[in-house]
Amino acid sequence: MLVIKIGGAAGIDADALCHDIAALWRDGQPMIVVHGGSDETNRLAEQLDHPPRFVTTASGHTSRYTDRRTLEIFAMATAAINRALVERLQSLGVNAIGLSGLDGRLITARRKDTIRVVENGRQRILRDDWTGTPQQVNAELLRLLLAHGYLPIVAPLATSEQGAMLNVDGDRAAAALAGALEAESLLLLSNVAGLLRRFPDESTLVPQIRRGELEAASDWAQGRMKKKLLGAAEALNGGVTRVIIGDGRRANPVRAALDGAGTTITQE
Repeated sequence: MLVIKIGGAAGIDADALCHDIAALWRDGQPMIVVHGGSDETNRLAEQLDHPPRFVTTASGHTSRYTDRRTLEIFAMATAAINRALVERLQSLGVNAIGLSGLDGRLITARRKDTIRVVENGRQRILRDDWTGTPQQVNAELLRLLLAHGYLPIVAPLATSEQGAMLNVDGDRAAAALAGALEAESLLLLSNVAGLLRRFPDESTLVPQIRRGELEAASDWAQGRMKKKLLGAAEALNGGVTRVIIGDGRRANPVRAALDGAGTTITQE
């Protein structure tokens, strides 16, 4: 089982990705695809006069502050991305099916009622945040779809225990799905070559690290890469054999990453 997370940042070649995914699917590789939506959400938010706001937590992770209006915009943006990916894959002969983590309680998350952030060197508490941390996965639903020949394409939304829609981090959602499905590999594709020791110098790519080295490696990570390492740790803790951070900008991005391009993170 392979779980592929397509990053939501600009620069990723969706057509190359879909051709690669379709080729693997025709070869009999069982997989699911999770996608982000950050760049499309930013554009849509600007158009709707509700500009995005990003915050940095006390632990150093950067994320989108999601009030209720931002959540609605995020849902619209990820729905458009989801439909576009399904359309591309259907045109390539793959019976893709689009859904979000909200559907069928695919992903149940714990809502963060408040978040502690650092702004201008000072800590403060933000309320009315509609983000969550994945807690449970309806793996039975995914196995049912896979058994009937569908390729699930999953948008990073979730439901709270009370049934409320939540925004969840795509990398952590993919990690939760990979663990629940006992996947051998989780592939996190982004618009960088992998983990760089000195960002943005791609000649400093770190080709391989072990699970026990992730905490030290987080000191090199910049911006969203910190969340990818967090997702990698959660996937490995969930039993995934390896996590690969690959480059979604290149030709044959999935096969290249599986063949060793990027950063491979393995168990001890």
